[in-house]
This record gives sequence, structure tokens and C-alpha cells, in this order.
Amino acid sequence: MIPVPGFEGRRIAVFGLGRSGLTAARALKAGGALPVLWDDSVSSRMQAEAEGFAVEDLTSADWSGFAALVLAPGAPLTHPKPHWSVDKAKAAGVEIIGDIELFARALAALPQAERPKVVAITGTNGKSTTTALIGWVLKQAGMTVHVGGNIGIGVLALPAPTPGAVYVIEVSSYQLDLTTSFAPDVAILTNITPDHLDRHGGMEGYAAAKMRIFGAQGPESTALVGIDDPYGLNIAEDLAGRGDRLTLVTTHKHHHWDDWRIGFEKARAITAIDGKLASLGEYVCDLAIARSLPGRHNAQNAAFAWAAARALGVSREAAVEGLLTFPGLAHRMEHVATLGRVRFINDSKATNADAARQALSSYERSFWIAGGRAKAGGIDDLEDLFPRVAEAFLIGEAAGPFAARLGDTPHRISGDMTNAVRQAAEAAAATGREEVVLLSPAAASFDQYPDFEARGEAFRAAVLALGATPAGGS
Repeated sequence: MIPVPGFEGRRIAVFGLGRSGLTAARALKAGGALPVLWDDSVSSRMQAEAEGFAVEDLTSADWSGFAALVLAPGAPLTHPKPHWSVDKAKAAGVEIIGDIELFARALAALPQAERPKVVAITGTNGKSTTTALIGWVLKQAGMTVHVGGNIGIGVLALPAPTPGAVYVIEVSSYQLDLTTSFAPDVAILTNITPDHLDRHGGMEGYAAAKMRIFGAQGPESTALVGIDDPYGLNIAEDLAGRGDRLTLVTTHKHHHWDDWRIGFEKARAITAIDGKLASLGEYVCDLAIARSLPGRHNAQNAAFAWAAARALGVSREAAVEGLLTFPGLAHRMEHVATLGRVRFINDSKATNADAARQALSSYERSFWIAGGRAKAGGIDDLEDLFPRVAEAFLIGEAAGPFAARLGDTPHRISGDMTNAVRQAAEAAAATGREEVVLLSPAAASFDQYPDFEARGEAFRAAVLALGATPAGGS
């Protein structure tokens, strides 16, 4: 745990007692604060009381006595409308912050010589893989590394700071909206495509939330920006004055360094074009060797990891070795098993069409399992990839709408994961060729599963129930 100082003896309202809320309360209490907790869920309140926390109905509390409101990232700050606790905090002049801001203040309270380094990653897609990949590369290089945030362990539940350690933190737009002083040594924006627009009032608000990752950085900090989408490119233009502390990452030939216009001449460039990673125009390695990093999107992730590792002093050789030995991230292009000549790929984390695009683009042909609770636009944007779909197997609430959108592309409504896996496996095996069964749902999981992890594990269980050999098994 990372104790949070600065609120000793003061009452702090904490709303939302999920992973980040309870962890924040524990960290505040360890730092000497007096957290007062509330959640709409009775069971969550009971858990907090069982841990000895003060639980008080914040709807009727005297807010003038609170020094801050720690808001769970799931509670709306601005859109579609502010959460009632936000209104009460603002009316009382109480600052509103989140767990990432508490983490930033805990580190800022340390003497300069004792502060660890922080790498922070945000973006619409790729941030979890990039976070895990950076953590792996740094650990393989012999560094003390703690990985968490929006991935895995809540940031304040990570081990307490020690000199020389590195925190690799995934941060969401919701978390960034609740920061004011978060200043990572290396800040990464992977990409920006439409997502969570209801929570940010549209693309402009969403992009502005993502850009907050760079807002408090100091003069020695590094900004890494993916410019393969117009929003990332616009943010890079806003940061161009940082000169060589700005590194631009692209996987597109038309963004090659030689073609860039005046304004970026001092910025650094990392390219990952056709799987070839290059830094400042100098060849680094061929990512085709990295079996856990297939596709253009993973080449982008690798470019970010390379740049982050080098910014923290990792040698060229050690950084390459880390990239090429990365075992992969669960539920993101994860090779889970093989049955005969058929490989089964778990990409359950692809909860929107743009994420599924990355997976579908990585294979010339696949037997595609898709569906769940559809997001705005469904799979409309994937039409150009339908020719790569040998057959689609549709599950969940979106099965009907997805079937209508697929049109003449071979498909069937499987309904649930077990049926989809069995039918896809049979269809793939019947070709007698090397084939891929790909779970990349392009939809949220909440119609049938509590989260994408549970959906991915259901896929894995269904595959193994067919007698498939787990990846790495014998």
C-alpha cells in the first residue's frame, strides 16, 4: 500500500467503494486522514464497516467539514450529468479528486532523491498491452517495477515507494479527469477513437481528458504520442514546443519522419512500419519474431514500450530482448490453445469495433466469434474487413443486429459462448487448413458476463473442453 499524506486529521469523503474507492480509503487512513465512506450498494457499505471505516450517508452529510471528495471513476464528473456527490462537493467548495491524484500527491511528498519514476499510459485501445509490455521489458532489464492502475491492481494498493523503483500505470479518461498534479516521468497516449462519449460530452471532451496526462509534466519529462489518428496528431501539434522531449509514434508510411512538416523538426520519431521497428530512422528489430505481438496495433504498442524503456535508461539490447520475449497479455490477442491445425485466439478485451479491427486485421482469414452488448455504431466500421471473415458466430444481445449488418458474409447466430466455440471449431477443422478461431467481440460483455475477463475465461474453458492443447502445453 502507498500511504497518502497531506490530509492528517481531516475528514475526506469517499464515494464509490469498488476496487479504487476502498483502496483509496485504506491509503488515506494509513496517511492519517479520516475517510468517511458511502456507496449506493448495501453490501459495499457493509464491507467498509467490517474493515472499521466510518460509513455515513453522504446525501445528508455536512459537506463543509470535508477537505476533499475522492470520487470513484465510475461516477460521472460532468456528463451526462454530474453525480449528486459532485454537486454537493462543488456547492461546499470541496475539491474533487481520484485515486491517481492521491498517488501523485503521495509521491510528491517524498524527498526528490527518494521518488520513484512513473510511466503512465492512456488511450482508447492498446493501453493495457502497452502497460504490461513496458512492465515486462523493464523487469527483464533488472529494474524494480510495479504495474497497476486501471489494469490489475489499483494504484494505491501497489507496494510503497522505494528509490529507483518504477511504477507503470494504466490510466483511464475517467481517472485523468480527476487529476490536477499527476506528472508522470514518461506519459504515453496510444491513440484516440470514439469511446465513452456520453461521459465526456463528445469527442472534444474525451480528447481533452486524455491530454491531461501531459498537463502537469515537468521540463525533464517525456511525452510519447501516437499520431495514427487525427486526434493524436492534433495533441502532438499542441506539444510540439517540447522539442526532443516529445516522441511521435507511427505505424503509417505517410507519417515517415522525412515527410513531416516544420514544427516537428526537434521531436523524435519511432516508427513501426510493416513490423519493422525503427528509432530516429535507425533499424531496431523485426517484430515478426515476437510471437505475442502480431499485427500493426501491437507494433505500435512495441514502439511505445521501446521508447519508454530507452527514456528510462534501458540499453538498446535489453529493450529489444524484452520486446521479443514478451509472453502476451491475457484476453488481448492471446493464443490460448491449438486443436489440430486450428489456433484459438482470445481477444475478449476488444469491447468496441476499433479494438476488434486490430485483431481482424492481423489475420488474412478467421472464424470470428463476435457479439455481446453493442456500442454505438456496432460493427458498421468493420465492413471493409468482412472479406477476411470465413464465417462469423454471433452471441449475446448483438447477435441479431450483427447478423443483419454482416449481410452476405457467412454467419450464424450461436447464442452463447459454448455453442459458438464448438461451431467455429468444427467449421475451421473442416477446411483441413491452418485456421484461426478468433474471439474479438466488438461489444461489451455485460449482457452475459460481469466483465471481459470472465468472457475470455469462458472462451478458454469452452476451447479446452474440446480437448485442445493449451498454448505452451504438450
